[in-house]
Formats: sequence, C-alpha cells, structure tokens
Amino acid sequence: MATTNGTSSALPALQTNPKAIFFTDFDGTITLQDSNDFMTDNLGFGTALRKKGNEDVLFDRKSFRDSFQEMLDSVQTPFAECIKILLANIKLDPKFKEFHNWCAANNVPIVVLSGGMTPVIKALLAHLVGEKEVEAMQIVSNDVQARPGKSINEEGGWTIKYHDDSSFGHDKSLEIKPYAALAERPIMFYAGDGVSDLSAAKETDLLFAKAGRDLVQWCERQNVPFTVFNDFSDIYKVVQSVIEGKTSVQDAATGRG
Repeated sequence: MATTNGTSSALPALQTNPKAIFFTDFDGTITLQDSNDFMTDNLGFGTALRKKGNEDVLFDRKSFRDSFQEMLDSVQTPFAECIKILLANIKLDPKFKEFHNWCAANNVPIVVLSGGMTPVIKALLAHLVGEKEVEAMQIVSNDVQARPGKSINEEGGWTIKYHDDSSFGHDKSLEIKPYAALAERPIMFYAGDGVSDLSAAKETDLLFAKAGRDLVQWCERQNVPFTVFNDFSDIYKVVQSVIEGKTSVQDAATGRG
C-alpha cells in the first residue's frame, strides 16, 4: 500500500507501509488486570463503587470521563508508590509476547490506545515486555499531573491529565478515524475489554472483545460485530489467518462463538 511521506508522518503506523495495524487497549487487555481498577480497589474507594461507576457508563447514566476521574481521585497514594505497587502486582497476558514478536516480524504495527496514564503504561510494559520494545511502540493515552501546590509523589498530590476534551477523556476513535478515512489503507484490528473502549469499538475492520468483560455486553446490546478472545493466542490465530488471506474479517466476527 503506497503512502506519501506527509501521510506517513501524520499517521505514524503507516511509516513501514504495513498490510495491517493492530490497535489495542492496554489495561485488562495486554495485562491480565486493569492497573486503574487495581489502584481503585486496593488504594481507593473500593470494588463496589468502581463497579457501580462502570455500570453507570455502560448504561449511559454517566460519562466515562467523570466516572474515571472519581475512581482515580479516590487514590491518595503518592504516584511513585503507586507505580511500585503496580509493578509488583500487574501481570502480562502470557501470550502477548509471542503475538508482539510475530507482529514485529511481519510488519504489523501495534498501537496502544489507552484510557490510562502514559507513565504507568510505559513502566509496566518496560517491566513486562522490555524497554527496547516499548521505545518502538506507539502509545496514545492520558497523562498524570500534579495538583496545584503539590508534587505527584506526595499524598493526594497527583491527578489524571486527560488526552482531550471528550466525554471519554481519551476518545480513542480520534486516533483510528484518520486511518479509516484513507482510500487505500491497511486492515485494522482493535482489541479491548471494557468501558474505556466504547469510543473505538465501531472504528476498525475487526473488534476483539475480551470474554466475560463489559465490552462484550455492550457490543451485543449495540449490535456491534466482534469476536471474543480469552488471551492473545486467540487474537494471534485470527489476525494471522486474516493477514494470510485464509479468513475474512466478516467471517471472523463470530461474537461469543
């Protein structure tokens, strides 16, 4: 697929002229646990209030941005300590490394689109996958900032800095739509698990939704085509089959199977 230098620089995932691009959520998708949920459940206001907030988002009673802000505001632990706790507790999907290596060998860029915070994502990926691999991976997410008059590494000193002004805080579709608008473009995949992925769910050729998570329920209610995955070995098989021309994205969208 030919691209101009201007297009490639504006859309980084096109720089290697790939046949496909794999967009993915981070928390609960690449990782087994959601780092923000973990902080909220263990350092913040707890599981019950977090789940109530997620339910409010799923049923359009509250924006993701507002619900997520409430979650993270309940965490008063200094940011550096949060990172240390997450590094000790958050685990990688055991099949992600193999999929990542295959993508690297087959010119399939992985673009991480996260509702979480860049410093957390980079620290966890460097720890779980490798610093060199993280440097080569495009990550688009929110950031962290100090509260007025405070440092992020003191009690109650940090808060999230949202990527954009949308009701999601980070509208992931904004990163995907310029690729989708191209007359000639790569096949586009997206993998996610929860309420932060709703903005991206309709934007790619094939959506992978994690089994047993909120995104599956939302897709079924909204009639959004998807295929379910348990871990990245499921994703690996389907992506490889589509790229090799053995399966179409339409045939792969089997829902819960």
